[in-house]
Amino acid sequence: MSALASRPEGCKGCRDSVHVPEAQIDRMIEKLARHPESCASLEQYEARLASCAACADLQYGSTCAHCGCFVRVRAKLQAGTCPKPGGSRWN
Repeated sequence: MSALASRPEGCKGCRDSVHVPEAQIDRMIEKLARHPESCASLEQYEARLASCAACADLQYGSTCAHCGCFVRVRAKLQAGTCPKPGGSRWN
């Protein structure tokens, strides 16, 4: 059986046993906040998170199934984009 065939459905390369504590993601967000010039505005950040929360491709409440990123981190980055095939959910 190939490695691809044995990989579970869902997030790229992840298994159901893979979870990151919210506190760890909080620390990443805090580090990003030290560089406000690289961060999305609060309004943009919240709109992006709302879009991700409504997306069926959000895994574990924290991870994008398309790219494997933590959506809170990607949404915080001013240059961040939605990786959904066929078009971004972020306007």
